[in-house]
Amino acid sequence: MTAATHSTLFPQVPDVPDSADAVLEGLDPEQREVATALRGPVCVLAGAGTGKTRAITHRIAYGVRAGVLQPASVLAVTFTNRAAGEMRGRLRQLGAQGVQARTFHSAALRQLQYFWPKAVGGSLPRLVDRKIQLVADAAAGLGTRLDRGELRDVTAEIEWCKVTQTIPADYPYAAAKAGREAPRDPTEIAHLYAAYEDLKRDRAVIDFEDVLLLTVAILQDRQDIAEQIRAQYQHFVVDEYQDVSPLQQRLLELWLGDRDDLCVVGDASQTIYSFTGATPDHLLDFRTRHPGATVVKLVRDYRSTPQVVRLANGLLAQAHGRAADHRLELVSQRPLGPDPVYTEYTDEPAEAEGAARRIRELIDAGVPAAEIAVLFRTNSQSETYEQALADAGVPYQLRGAERFFDRPEVRKAGLALRGAARFGGNDSLLDDVVDLPSQVRAVLSGEGWTTRPPAGSGAVRERWESLAALVNLAQDLAAARPGATLADFVAELDERAGAQHAPTVQGVTLASLHAAKGLEWDVVFLVGVAEGMLPITYARTDEQIEEERRLLYVGVTRARERLHLSWSLSRSPGGRHSRRPSRFLDGLRPGTTPTAGRGAAATGGVERGIRGTGTPAVPRRTQRTPARCRVCGRTLTDAGEMKLMRCEDCPSDMDEGLYERLREWRAVQAADSGQPDFCVFTDRTLMAIAEARPDSAAELSRIPGVLSRKLRSYGADVLAICAGQELHGEIGGD
Repeated sequence: MTAATHSTLFPQVPDVPDSADAVLEGLDPEQREVATALRGPVCVLAGAGTGKTRAITHRIAYGVRAGVLQPASVLAVTFTNRAAGEMRGRLRQLGAQGVQARTFHSAALRQLQYFWPKAVGGSLPRLVDRKIQLVADAAAGLGTRLDRGELRDVTAEIEWCKVTQTIPADYPYAAAKAGREAPRDPTEIAHLYAAYEDLKRDRAVIDFEDVLLLTVAILQDRQDIAEQIRAQYQHFVVDEYQDVSPLQQRLLELWLGDRDDLCVVGDASQTIYSFTGATPDHLLDFRTRHPGATVVKLVRDYRSTPQVVRLANGLLAQAHGRAADHRLELVSQRPLGPDPVYTEYTDEPAEAEGAARRIRELIDAGVPAAEIAVLFRTNSQSETYEQALADAGVPYQLRGAERFFDRPEVRKAGLALRGAARFGGNDSLLDDVVDLPSQVRAVLSGEGWTTRPPAGSGAVRERWESLAALVNLAQDLAAARPGATLADFVAELDERAGAQHAPTVQGVTLASLHAAKGLEWDVVFLVGVAEGMLPITYARTDEQIEEERRLLYVGVTRARERLHLSWSLSRSPGGRHSRRPSRFLDGLRPGTTPTAGRGAAATGGVERGIRGTGTPAVPRRTQRTPARCRVCGRTLTDAGEMKLMRCEDCPSDMDEGLYERLREWRAVQAADSGQPDFCVFTDRTLMAIAEARPDSAAELSRIPGVLSRKLRSYGADVLAICAGQELHGEIGGD
C-alpha cells in the first residue's frame, strides 16, 4: 500500500474468484484482451492510470486458473520490491499462489546463489548494499579528492557503465556518444572505475550491478545452466518495460532462449530514467523483434478527472521524438472535477508559503494530509517547503530520502517493540494497557513519541513522524485483526522491512518528480514549474528536453482530482524577476499560444500480429541442429563437450602454446575490465579456439562461446594471437 490508495493499510481481502471466468469479471474490453492473450509475445501499451497492474495480474491468474499456465513456470519481473510485493498480493487474492513475482535483481541473485558453486566453485562473493564507500576508497587509493556531490555523481557514472555494459577503457567514448555530462574528466572517471573494480576484486565483494553481469556471464557460457533455468520458467511478464536497461534486456533474452512466451507492459511517455541507462527502445521495437506479437493499448484512465487528463494529453501533444510518435491519448473515466490552478509568485519563499496556506485550507476542509503531495524537480527545493509546512502546522513526510526501515529511530523502535513482545509481563509501561495500539504507544513513548508533534522542521520532526507512522500502523492492524498481539505487530514489521513496505505517514508527501513515479494523490501541487527547473538548466539536447517534458507529464498524472501548478519570478525576495513559466505550459495555461507538436495519438484497442508471414526486420533465432563430435561423429549433450565440439575422450589436436598465450591474454583483459577471467572466455572456449586455430572472424564466430558481443570486443586480439602476432603492451610487448 502507498499514500496513493484510499484504503487502509490492512484492507478487507475480497473473496477469491470461484472460477477462471470469474477472474475476468470487472475488466474493461482492453484489459480483458490482455488477460486472455496467454500465448506468444504480447505487448501492452498502458497509459498512466489505466489499470496495467490489474490487467497483467488478472492475465496471470486467468492463465493459472484455466490450467494454461503452471504457477511455478511463470516469472513476473518489475523494478521495485514494493511493486513485486503488490503483485504477489494481488495474485494471492485471485487464487494464483506460487507465481514468482520479483525484481530483476532479486530473480538474478537467487539464480546466481544457486548456480555459483556449480559454475564457478566456492561461495558467492559478499554483496555490498551501497557502493559509495568503495568508490571513495578507490578514489583515495588514486590520490583523488572527491567532495560529497562528486562522489555521488561518479558512483552514478559507474552504475551507468555497468548497466550499459561499458568497460572502463571505453567510458570516455561511450559517455560522449550518449551525451552524458561527466562530473570529472572522462579519462579520470575511467581510471576511478577501473580502480573501483580492482578494489572489489581485492576485497572479494560484488555490487548490485554485478549480480546481473555475473548471471548473464554464466548463462552465456554455461548452456546446461541456461537450459535448466529455461526448463523451470517458461512464461515471462515484464512490468515497466520502458525502464529496462541493455543489461536487463540481455538477461531477459537469456532467460527466454528461443521461446517467445513473453508479455511486456510499459508506456514510452513515462520514460524518465534514461540517466540510469533505461531506454524505451526495447518497448518501441517489440513489434519489430516479434512480428507476430499481439499489441493491446490501454487508454481508459480510471485515476484522474477529465480536466487533469486534458492537461496531460496537451503536454504530450506538443512533444517531439520517437516516444512522442507512440503516445497514447488518455480518456478519463471519472466525473468532472475542478480545472488545474496556475499561480505565479514573486519569489520561492512566497511560492512555498502560498502552497502551504492552500494545503492548510484543504486539510481544514477535510482532505486527509496523506492525500496531498508537493512535487518538485530537485531535492534541493525541499527545504523551503518543509519550513513553510512546519510554519503552517502541516504534518509532512519526505519520500525518496533514507529508506524507512533503515532510519536509526525505526531500528531502535523495532528493538524496543521486540523486547516488549518477549518480556512485556515485566515492563511497568504495559501494566495498565491491554489493546495493541495502547501497548505500541506506551513502548514508543520511551523512544520519544508524544501525542503532539514537535514544533518546527528538521531531524526532530522527521524522527517523530517515523514513530507516528508505527503508531498508526498498530491502529490499522488492530482494526483489521482485533485479536492481534504485540508479537503479531513485530512480525508484521519484520515482513514489511524485508519487502521495504513502509507504513504510510499521516502527512503531506514532499517528493521529487522521479520519486513520485508509481504513486498518486487526490491533490498534487507541482511547484517550481519554471524555465531552468522544468526543463532543468543542464537539459540541452532535444532528447534531454523531451525527457523533462515527460517528467512533468508524470507529475501531472499523479493527481486524481485537484492539480496546482506554480512558479516564481525570482529565487529570493527582492531579487530580479528574470524567470518565466516553463515552455511546457505554453498553450495549456490561459492566455498562451501552443507550440507545434505531433499529429494524432494512438487510441485504445488491439493489434494482432500475423504469425508466419512477412519478413522480420530482425532475424529470428533458428532451431539448433544437434551438436556432433568432429572426431567420432557422436551426438554431444554435455555443455563442455559441445563447446569443444568433440567428446572428452576423443584425441585433441590443441596447440598448447597457443592455449597458454590465450590464457595470459585473458588474464590481462579480465584485470582491465574488472571481471572474473571466465567472463572474458571460459577455459573450454579457449581450448576450442586453440584447437580450431581460426584465421578469420567467420571461423572464430562458429566456435561455441564466441558470441557476437565478444567477437566485437575481443575478436581482433584473438585472431592476432592465433596468427602468432605480438600484442604490444599486453602479451610479450615492451
